[in-house]
Amino acid sequence: MLMYPEDETCPICRKTCMDKYGEHAVHCKELPGFKYRHDWVRDVLGDILRRAGISAKKEAPVNFLTDPMEGRSTLRPADLLLFGWAGGKHACRVCSRTRRQAIRKAESKKVDKHAKACADNQHAFVPFAFDTFGSLAPEAIRLLTRVQKVVHNSCSSTGGQGFVFNRLGFAIQKGVAAQLVARLPALLM
Repeated sequence: MLMYPEDETCPICRKTCMDKYGEHAVHCKELPGFKYRHDWVRDVLGDILRRAGISAKKEAPVNFLTDPMEGRSTLRPADLLLFGWAGGKHACRVCSRTRRQAIRKAESKKVDKHAKACADNQHAFVPFAFDTFGSLAPEAIRLLTRVQKVVHNSCSSTGGQGFVFNRLGFAIQKGVAAQLVARLPALLM
C-alpha cells in the first residue's frame, strides 16, 4: 500500500523526501521513537548476554570512541562492552539501525568510524547493524549465533534454540511499532 506520493517532504523533519511506501516514517531521526528503538534493542541484547552468563556493560565509558568527522573526541560510550569476548580482548558493540537497502553500508560505516580506535586501544569492535524490518547485518548474525551457542550450552531445555534471535527480533519490531504509533497523529492530519 502506498502511503505517500513519491518525493513528498517528511512532515516531521522537513528534510528528507518520503519514499512512496513510508519507510522513512520508521527511521526518521526526528521522531520520538528513533532513540527508543536503539536503546530498547541495546537493553534487550544486554539482558540476553546477562542471562547467558556473558559479562557485558551497557553504555560503557571506553573514552576512545569518537566521530572522526567532528575532529574532536566525543568520548562516546560503547553501547555494550563485552568483556573478554574476542580472543581475550573486550569487544565494543555499537548499534546502528538503518533502512532496508542500506544494512551492509551501515555496518561498513560503523567499522570505518570505530574499528581503528578500538584496535589501537586493545579492544575488538563488533558492529551491530539491523534494518527497520529486523534483518541483521553479517557481523550481528555472527555475534548472535555465538551468543545463541552459549545459551544453548548452558540450558538443559531444547525449547530455547531460537531464543536469542526471536527475542531480539521482537525487540526490533516493538521499537518499529513504537515509532509508528508516535507517527499516527501526523499521518491522520
